[in-house]
Amino acid sequence: MKHIRTIARIDVKNEYAIKGIHLEGLRKVGDPNKLAKKYYREGIDEIVFMDAVASYYDRNNLSNIIKSACEEVFIPITVGGGLRNINDIRNALDSGADKVAINTQAIREPEFIREASKIFGSQCIVASIVAKKIEKGRWEAYIENGREPTGVDVIDWVQELVVLGAGEIMVTSLDMEGTKKGFDIELYQAIQSSVKVPLIACGGMKTHQDAVELIKNCEVDALAMASVLHYELDSIASIKNELYNNGLDVRI
Repeated sequence: MKHIRTIARIDVKNEYAIKGIHLEGLRKVGDPNKLAKKYYREGIDEIVFMDAVASYYDRNNLSNIIKSACEEVFIPITVGGGLRNINDIRNALDSGADKVAINTQAIREPEFIREASKIFGSQCIVASIVAKKIEKGRWEAYIENGREPTGVDVIDWVQELVVLGAGEIMVTSLDMEGTKKGFDIELYQAIQSSVKVPLIACGGMKTHQDAVELIKNCEVDALAMASVLHYELDSIASIKNELYNNGLDVRI
């Protein structure tokens, strides 16, 4: 069996968990710590906290949330958004995070990924990519939480990030994010042959059927979900049971 991790993604703005569509039109959906504790109790494998406005305001402001979550949540926690230098990473890890997700600064300064992986270990460094389709078989990487195009080809960028030392790659489909229309299967199929490290798919999940379809058709190692959990469209137990029933190894 292939082992699959389930990840709850919690985007945060001004200490509120928020959710939008295509990373826009953000609405409050609850308290990030209460959601993290709820998903932990229900059996999620990991949690990703993303500061949704960090890049825009040139800061990361999740330290208090991470510290509070770590008091009652005992699974790996990744934090992302606004991490621009080694001290930012160190502060995130000192707050209790196990890994950091880096997007904007990686595009602007690719050697930052190499430096960070050497200092903290590649297992700590998750390269985050926001991908928008520009034509059949081609996607462009976006930064600033999906607001700014870069002209960078996603497939080429994935390959470079692996060489630079990223320990995992998390790819969010900007086209599917928040739509609840399922994962961008074509995107992950195009990426999978380029990735020699774990690949996390994010964006579009509504029910356990979307998870099964993704895993059956793509060589991904984990799936990150938000709307399906925040709006209680499906349960973590149901998602994991369906994956297990389809011959996949999940932590029940």
